[in-house]
Amino acid sequence: MKFLLQMLAALLLWIFIACNERGAQSGKSADTESKADMSVVRPEPAEDELVPPPPAATTAPQAPATIESPQPRIADDKDEVEKPAEFNTEDYDHIVENKFLTARQNPLSTFSIDVDEAAYSNVRRYINNGSMPPAGAVRIEEMINYFDYSYPQPQSDVPFSVNTELSECPWSPQHRLVHIGLQGQEIQVQNLPNANIVFLIDVSGSMDEPNKLPLVKSSIKLLTDQLRPDDKVAIVVYAGNAGLVLPATSGSNKTAIKEAIDQLEAGGSTAGGAGIQLAYKVARENFIKGGNNRIILATDGDFNVGASSDDELVSMIEKERQSGIFLSVLGYGMGNYKDNKMQQLADKGNGNHSYIDNINEARKVLVTEFGSTLFTIAKDVKIQIEFNPAKVQAYRLIGYENRVMAAEDFNNDKKDAGELGSGHTVTALYEVIPVGVKSEFIGKVDDLKYQPVKTMTAVAGGDEIMTIKLRYKKPDGDVSKLIVHPVMDAHLALDKTSDNFRFSAAVASFGMLLRNSEFKQNASYQQVIDLAKGAKGEDENGYRQEFIGLVKAAGSLTAKK
Repeated sequence: MKFLLQMLAALLLWIFIACNERGAQSGKSADTESKADMSVVRPEPAEDELVPPPPAATTAPQAPATIESPQPRIADDKDEVEKPAEFNTEDYDHIVENKFLTARQNPLSTFSIDVDEAAYSNVRRYINNGSMPPAGAVRIEEMINYFDYSYPQPQSDVPFSVNTELSECPWSPQHRLVHIGLQGQEIQVQNLPNANIVFLIDVSGSMDEPNKLPLVKSSIKLLTDQLRPDDKVAIVVYAGNAGLVLPATSGSNKTAIKEAIDQLEAGGSTAGGAGIQLAYKVARENFIKGGNNRIILATDGDFNVGASSDDELVSMIEKERQSGIFLSVLGYGMGNYKDNKMQQLADKGNGNHSYIDNINEARKVLVTEFGSTLFTIAKDVKIQIEFNPAKVQAYRLIGYENRVMAAEDFNNDKKDAGELGSGHTVTALYEVIPVGVKSEFIGKVDDLKYQPVKTMTAVAGGDEIMTIKLRYKKPDGDVSKLIVHPVMDAHLALDKTSDNFRFSAAVASFGMLLRNSEFKQNASYQQVIDLAKGAKGEDENGYRQEFIGLVKAAGSLTAKK
């Protein structure tokens, strides 16, 4: 009996020890889990910030009874902080390409000139970064007008000369290509009117990238070096609010201007509307009668506070431009670039739109083209073409889709149109289908029931293929003047045409390839390269050679797809 009691006591002791050891292990595990829970920091994401998923655990814990999401851990100094995912929110308007129109039913083609150059440098940025641009970014007229053309200077009191050339169409030899070139009168910088310039600079948080605000500051310093003593400069900035950084200052005080530029820093939201209002107020207060009164807006276009919708901003600028103050827009950056908004602002503000992707482009726009960028010699310039249906079966305006106007707007001086700067060139191309040439681009229309079918014959002009009419106003004028320029049906062989003709045709063809246009027909990258190589001309700044390299790069990207 005594032996049995001893055995029972030993068993109870063993059970007690075993339970204590298991309890200790369990307590240690619970304490470890508790400490782990206490060490977890759950950051509260900002409203405009995307928080990345937490990193995976480095060692897998023992499987618990229920599955739980892995917990984030505190990052130490050796860890790399994971950046939020980047999204591309760039905005471009959809472009519906101009179609072929029959000369019998649509004898008039009317459009506003466009001296913007933003599309080409933006397309270049895409291709240089290894991707093809979206179709909406490819505005062919801006690509053509990026380059200089050697047109003769005007010889009369008219502020620009009108030049035309006609030959076979390189991408469709049975068609004709009509080249129209305007050359603005070049005024020497010392003879340009005094300038009242307001730099309107976006310093919001979205501009805090190397290719945005730092590039803006470098760009504006380049322009500052071009200012003359009688020019005046003010600086307005906007982020969450708008403010005056530098009151109107003489162009001779370049040190003060550059010091104000150096102090700019990015941060906050984007009250672009308030900035525009303040800039116009400052420009009005320092208005120079007979001078060049202009706001230069530098931004990525990402307005999000106050007046920020397209309608609000456009309405504001349409009202403000009546004061005689012009608005030019310089676009910067990538990822959230709002091309469509900035193009509208420049268009409605009687200014021009450029895209600055590097300091060389800033030098081109603000130094090399200082006069044409900032000094207007003719405003509201409109072109109207009347095609002779005895010569022309159908025609197509290449590009200028967002500049097309109703025929009756040509004679309406209240309708806004484009501006031409000192020494600026404007080039437009029409692809023409001659009478008698069969084409898939010409659809059949039923005979009219209530009007007799008329057989179109040349009533006047004989061998005229078209007549060009232009209207323009002086920079401070309200009444337009008319120029009439007939064009004879006398075309040259393609290899006999000018460098102007062949190079502009090469750029147009390249644009159609980038857009995968239904009208590209026999165009190819190699054809563009060959055409451009034979039309480089002097190419003093190397822009045409750069274009050839860009076409090669685009061809390689396309071949890899």
